[in-house]
Amino acid sequence: LSGVGPAQHLRAHGIEIVADHPGVGDNLQDHFNIRLVYRCRKPLTLNDALNNPLRGALELARYAFRRDGYLAMGASVAAGFLRTDPAVATPDIQASITLFSADKIGEKLHPFSGFSSIVRLLRPESRGTIMIKSADPFEAPAIQPNFLHRLRDGETLVKGCQLMRQIMATRPLADYVESEYAPGPDVASDADMLEFLRNSGATSFHPVSTCRMGTDPEAVVDPRLKVHGMEGLRVVDASVMPTIVSGNTNAPTIMIAEKAADMILEDAAMG
Repeated sequence: LSGVGPAQHLRAHGIEIVADHPGVGDNLQDHFNIRLVYRCRKPLTLNDALNNPLRGALELARYAFRRDGYLAMGASVAAGFLRTDPAVATPDIQASITLFSADKIGEKLHPFSGFSSIVRLLRPESRGTIMIKSADPFEAPAIQPNFLHRLRDGETLVKGCQLMRQIMATRPLADYVESEYAPGPDVASDADMLEFLRNSGATSFHPVSTCRMGTDPEAVVDPRLKVHGMEGLRVVDASVMPTIVSGNTNAPTIMIAEKAADMILEDAAMG
């Protein structure tokens, strides 16, 4: 292991300290999200296509020979950035619709015709940590995301879910909704929705900010992505973001890498 991180934590695991950086592994941020699942009035979803072996084979053939059909679609067929309150300066929720439904990502599709609306918190105030559990580099770290730790995160996501419910109850989308499967009509109040979020919400797989850029004592890298107090060491990934971006992290991470490549070439040219 590198020996770069919080000295007290490294020392507790018998790791030689190379640089004391208390900010390493701190400030973890992610886009917490929840899926609202709907039964569809018509057999138009991926559930219908892929739960039927014959239709599934047909879709595979369509994609293989014509590059069209269900398998040619992206993960989401519609998406938008929404404000849960007119007083909010910029969108605080990202919503998208997928033409399939399951209890969890990666699990078997529901046996009925269904689709999902994903409601994602864009600017969480909650902060988590990711820390080593031992000196063994192959042991999985201890990840504490602290989702919904801050009250406002829960309030914002609840508003986002209730807003999405209104959208799904409005034509033309309402014409395709047979019923809300999850959380279902029994979850009506904001308090009930918050409980549903706590029990069923999940990561968007957008973890960032655990080696954040800055000039303060808690910052890990400087504006040129060099680790403070180290020579010849940079961090070039999503962990350098001081705060999470209001959207997917893939493209911004590519931009960070491209900028880092330019800076490395600049430094090399200067000798």
